[in-house]
Amino acid sequence: MIRKYLEKWRVPGFCNPKPVVAVVRLSGIIADRSGLGRSGLSSTGLVTVLESAFDMPHLKAVALAINSPGGSPVQSSLIGKRIRALAEEKEIPVFAFAEDVAASGGYWLACAADEIFVNDNSILGSIGVISAGFGFTDAIEKLGIERRLHTQGTKKSLLDPFKPERQEDVARLEDVQRQIHDNFKDLVRTRRGQRLSLDEEELFSGDFWLGKRAVEIGLADGIGDMRTTLRERYGKKVRMRTIGRRPGWLRRRFGFGGGVENSAPILPFEGGGLLDNVIAAVEARAWWSRFGL
Repeated sequence: MIRKYLEKWRVPGFCNPKPVVAVVRLSGIIADRSGLGRSGLSSTGLVTVLESAFDMPHLKAVALAINSPGGSPVQSSLIGKRIRALAEEKEIPVFAFAEDVAASGGYWLACAADEIFVNDNSILGSIGVISAGFGFTDAIEKLGIERRLHTQGTKKSLLDPFKPERQEDVARLEDVQRQIHDNFKDLVRTRRGQRLSLDEEELFSGDFWLGKRAVEIGLADGIGDMRTTLRERYGKKVRMRTIGRRPGWLRRRFGFGGGVENSAPILPFEGGGLLDNVIAAVEARAWWSRFGL
């Protein structure tokens, strides 16, 4: 109400307000916050951040600063759908700016934007599904350990790491991966449309590309940093308002307190205990190392 009166009576600063772009940083592994030792990007953790971004006064656009090697396909989908729902409801364009990596689930998030911009050295793509684990059958036998497992349901012990791998279990896992991969491919086709120029077999192989090549094959729209691009679109007086603050390098790289932050610094091992956080850090490091980072 107060803003309406100030604009009506042409109070300086309100009659010709400077355009605003809300900046949301999406950094780290994409994972449900309830996971053991994890605090990555999740749909639940981003609800308030995204709503605040799209509710800013004098808003012209929302910019996503993405630096993620991927993670949960479910959380990637939920976050992406939430961004699209808000963009359509508020009729606000969304721009994605890839930093080091926007790959796998990170590229899923980038597809929520209307346009994607990259650095020459950004890594994009990895449109695929991966599952990794270990087998301990020989180890427990050498240690003289007897495995005792009791289930109801013939499929309940699917891919048990302490039992020999069964082909039917692998086939079931591959079927699930295929369905998730199909969903990922459908999203990319829908969001990128005619901009895609690479043969689909190669495009959806799980491979990844650097910035310039990503633009050439249609995964991105151009080379450009956030400040320069937004000033070109909305003028030199555009205000870029970051929601939350950027986490430090250690936390972005190893997954400690990843995502978007709105509070005071958190100690690396806060919550979950030392062992849980070490396991989470090793898991996060494995995600980043797939791209040489």
